[in-house]
Amino acid sequence: MIYKSSLALLTDLYELTMAYGYWKLGMMDREAVFTLFFRKRPFGGNYALAAGLETAIEFIKNFRFEKSDLDYLESLTSPNGEPLFEKGFLDYLSTFTFNCDIFAMPEGTPVFPYEPLILVRGPILQAQLLESALLNIVNFQTLIATKAARICASAEEDEVIEFGLRRAQGIDGAFSGTRATFVGGCQSTSNVIAGKYFGIPVKGTHAHSWIMAFDREEEAFDAYTDVLPDNCIYLVDTYDTVEGVKKAIKVAQKKKTKMLGVRLDSGDLAQLSIKIRKLLDDAGFEDAKIMASNELDELIIRDLKQQGAKINVWGVGTNLITATDQPALDGVYKLAAIQNEKGEWVYKLKISEQLVKTTNPGILQVRRFYDREKKALCDMLYDMEMGCEKNLELIDPLDPTRRKQIDSGEGRDLLIPIFKRGKQVYTSPSLQEIQANTKKELETLDPHYRRFLNPHIYFVGLEKGVYDLKMRLIDDIKGHP
Repeated sequence: MIYKSSLALLTDLYELTMAYGYWKLGMMDREAVFTLFFRKRPFGGNYALAAGLETAIEFIKNFRFEKSDLDYLESLTSPNGEPLFEKGFLDYLSTFTFNCDIFAMPEGTPVFPYEPLILVRGPILQAQLLESALLNIVNFQTLIATKAARICASAEEDEVIEFGLRRAQGIDGAFSGTRATFVGGCQSTSNVIAGKYFGIPVKGTHAHSWIMAFDREEEAFDAYTDVLPDNCIYLVDTYDTVEGVKKAIKVAQKKKTKMLGVRLDSGDLAQLSIKIRKLLDDAGFEDAKIMASNELDELIIRDLKQQGAKINVWGVGTNLITATDQPALDGVYKLAAIQNEKGEWVYKLKISEQLVKTTNPGILQVRRFYDREKKALCDMLYDMEMGCEKNLELIDPLDPTRRKQIDSGEGRDLLIPIFKRGKQVYTSPSLQEIQANTKKELETLDPHYRRFLNPHIYFVGLEKGVYDLKMRLIDDIKGHP
């Protein structure tokens, strides 16, 4: 366990004030369904990569209100100076036992806008309290895993090392972010604590300060070779890159050591790498790698490859760990159904003048259909209670003119049980297994769905019964707001 104490107060205050309201009105045990989904395709691409589930499971398993939490809540006051929460509510929280059902997409699954990554079903008070933490965990790791998948796609078969620790947004940004980069495909990291906890291979040699600590560059290479003869990747651009490579070669030949490679952190990476490759090959170091860093992202890596760069290891930091071009996923957590006093399900949605902000009602499952070549064909959102027919009509909720007919209802349901009445029923795979799942799942998407710019938009439709229900609810709300 990484987070060793309860993080029950990792929440926004309104979650607690709503929970207090449900308790005060005697609604706290009424069954409700919430779904966590995003609206905007990240990075101008087509898909996101589900991540963060294992962290979310850990959070939920350890969810409890400790005495210090309750003491703090007891100290909060309303604007009139009175206690914000009654003592009875705090007593209720002190004996809180989580007993919701949770369904989620396995990590490494490509997911599209409006598809639930997580569905929570259970007492409304409990489901409400999970909102902020689940969004915090899943939004960030999903975003970073998606960015990593794009970068690794650009690098093709080359190794990608995550270098983001020093530029990450805080300790947990580096910690959980590094985990997410491995989900997305990175093979190793410079982040030692993440390597310890997650079993991710760690890599690193030296920085410019090592070179500058010696009188001469060659002396610095010589000393490093003496200290770590089997870990020699020389940073060659402290002063003059080409001369630095020549000095590294001279030291490696003199010491009769196996040079693992050289690293570039500045300059024209394409042209320099071509020159360096020739120098290394001519000196007999054909197996030595050329590593590049320096503000890389998927587009720069792709362009460097198109320019004929001889780089075969990529150290990617800031633009990966902070997702610089889109630093947040717009994930939301919305009420989709609630039981009335008779125990009957009442479906709910939020409407808006913006169609993209109108939510989908129901206890939704996501079913993915495949063609004969096992390529993903389309996704359907259907209601678990209502079920669906064998011959299906799917309707794009944002553009009803886009429809798709499916002759067979056979496909794969993506949301799988994680908790049943608060008991974990899912065994988390290893991080290595998750990474392998990412690779397998991404290969089911045709390249035109995965391209970076103007990708072909993957079809996600509502099952016709759910679509008709949504339209009826919208009409009802507009007629009786």
